[in-house]
Amino acid sequence: MTAYLKRQTMRIIAFIMLLIIYLINSGQLTTATEYAKKNPAIATKYIGIMLMTMAVILALFAWLYRRQLQRGNPHHFKKRPFTIKSILQLFAFFIGMLAVQVLWSQLIVHHILPMPTNQSEVDSQALQLPFWNNFYSIVAAPVFEEFIFRGFFFNFFFAKNNRRNIVLGILISGFIFGFLHTFSFSVTTLFYSGLGWILASCYLYFKDIRYDMALHFMNNLWSIL
Repeated sequence: MTAYLKRQTMRIIAFIMLLIIYLINSGQLTTATEYAKKNPAIATKYIGIMLMTMAVILALFAWLYRRQLQRGNPHHFKKRPFTIKSILQLFAFFIGMLAVQVLWSQLIVHHILPMPTNQSEVDSQALQLPFWNNFYSIVAAPVFEEFIFRGFFFNFFFAKNNRRNIVLGILISGFIFGFLHTFSFSVTTLFYSGLGWILASCYLYFKDIRYDMALHFMNNLWSIL
């Protein structure tokens, strides 16, 4: 029992550290955005730092993810070929994400639910530095978040391939994903959790994290368009 608790504690610490690394990188973009109008030179400097940091983190995450799967891979995660059938199936997951967002927007329009508080902040930030904020949201965030909330999460905590682990993994992964998009417990958290549940289901269905990244990419692109 002691060895198990120690192992799980180390995994939790490692997961938090990986999350912090990602937040530091996104924070560099936030800083650049704050300087976009008042000091463009400083903003450009932070963008350069962000891009260099992004490249290092991407290499680190990809290496660590492959290393974890080499050590143990009960779910049989691996690269699988994209086929017409798999692309159509991926599109079905995308339709599911769209359905959640359309339903949510209708509830907001009819004043049944409030507008997410972080959405106005995201929109305001994007206006200050539109290209880089949209680039990060569409390209970088899906890659990093899928590595963290699906790849590393399941490798650390729900590696066993059984129904109980799969269901619990999907639920908890989605809740963490939702909470870290709102940093609160509210109905908005459930909205983001719903998207997280779909992404986790997609990951475990295809068993290839690239499909999840593609789904996340499509969702974020649609949100911006």
